Amino acid sequence: MLEVAAAAGHAVALPDGAAWLEPLPGERGTWLQLGPGPLDDATRAVRARAAALVASRILALERESGQIAGELANRYEEISLIYSISDILGRTVQLDEAARTIVHEVALVVGAQRASIMVHEPAQDILRVVAAYGVDLSRMSPVPVADPSSVAARAFRQQVPLGIDDVEALGASRAEPRTYRGRAFLSVPILYASTADAQRPVGVINLTDRIGDDAFSAGDRKLVTAIATQVGAAIENSRLVEKERKRARLDTELAAAQQLQLALLPTAALLTKAGDVGVRFHSAEAVSGDFYRVVLRGRTSVGVFVGDVMSHGFAAALVMAHTLSALSILAHQTATPEEALQRLREEVGGELERAEMSLTLFYGVIHPERRSLRYANAGHPQAFVIPGGGGPAKRLGATAPPLGLAAAGEAIVGAEVPWHPGKDLLCLFTDGLSEARNDAGEPFGERRLLDVVMRNRAKPSQQVVDLVFAELERFTSAVQDDRTLLLMRR
Repeated sequence: MLEVAAAAGHAVALPDGAAWLEPLPGERGTWLQLGPGPLDDATRAVRARAAALVASRILALERESGQIAGELANRYEEISLIYSISDILGRTVQLDEAARTIVHEVALVVGAQRASIMVHEPAQDILRVVAAYGVDLSRMSPVPVADPSSVAARAFRQQVPLGIDDVEALGASRAEPRTYRGRAFLSVPILYASTADAQRPVGVINLTDRIGDDAFSAGDRKLVTAIATQVGAAIENSRLVEKERKRARLDTELAAAQQLQLALLPTAALLTKAGDVGVRFHSAEAVSGDFYRVVLRGRTSVGVFVGDVMSHGFAAALVMAHTLSALSILAHQTATPEEALQRLREEVGGELERAEMSLTLFYGVIHPERRSLRYANAGHPQAFVIPGGGGPAKRLGATAPPLGLAAAGEAIVGAEVPWHPGKDLLCLFTDGLSEARNDAGEPFGERRLLDVVMRNRAKPSQQVVDLVFAELERFTSAVQDDRTLLLMRR
């Protein structure tokens, strides 16, 4: 290809014969040369135009690939931040504690030298700073929501993110003493939406003094807005826990707790690093006692657990949150599933006893390099291996009673079965699926569920999960109990 000044395809004479030059569509200053050769000019022109179209498309695709690769690299850090914050919020209901970590991580990713998280206090109608980065928290006073000079208060009232361009477009100014070291600032409202209420603001995330360019980008806005949604669920959960200590049950607020629980349970899209994972969860009430998680262990091994608190309501949800958080940590601190469940019983046993509750729990670790599945099963019968090469499902039987029923000194043992990497399918579910009944009182049953899985075992896990739930919905529309199904191929 040559760069020439002419504007249209034409023949040229070269030392070794005639050739044709054709401009590449959409590629300014770039030409394709066909020849020298024995062809006449008309034939060369036709072939050159066709080749030019192909060449220009190849160049365009190459540029697009480069742009996509660059975009993916830029977004990796943002995706990691969102997942990290979800994990932080899953470990604690103490808002101030989680907010300190979140505000630090957000500031680092978007390049803000100062940042803060403010929470709305309805009784006083103020925004109270609960965490700050790059500034002394003790020197930050609450801001009245009605304050006309506060950008944070304005973002809260209008329920939209505000930066320098937005404020100047509104003709507003930043009154002293709230000054910034540069033009860059961004206030993003923390919004919360429940099934009972319309979307409403519950706080604000503030970022100022950006490192580098003196402006926050549209990508920064989108990222902080996504994080604000997670923080909004955490704010509501923190308040619900405080109210639960004062009152036994608040039905009108249970929907908020459900939103937090859904945030704690990762979707299949977030579990792709662990392998071919499919999962679906339906809650019978506003909050649930079902839980699951997949944990990467080392270079190739992966842990997976599914549990079911034998109760309903807010108390079961709190036990679920505590257990999920504790086991997520213990999975990294212990060598075997049985050790993890032993230590988990020590951690939550007293809470289960006081609440007069129990829970079933399966925890398995897939070791592809050893071609084995090591597991401990605390009274959870809905655990199976579906052989990839065909044949019936194999139940992974209980190795201990449900937690909360076994004596504290009773040992939890483990078991191990062969595993064919990339072929076998781990199938874990809760009794809300198998015990679902139709109008005639007939249960859906394990066999019906497993038949669907085995017939479709070669398909992607999420597709098989969806097929099971579709079969269940044809069987019955009523939801009597929490339903969780997790399939995994590693």
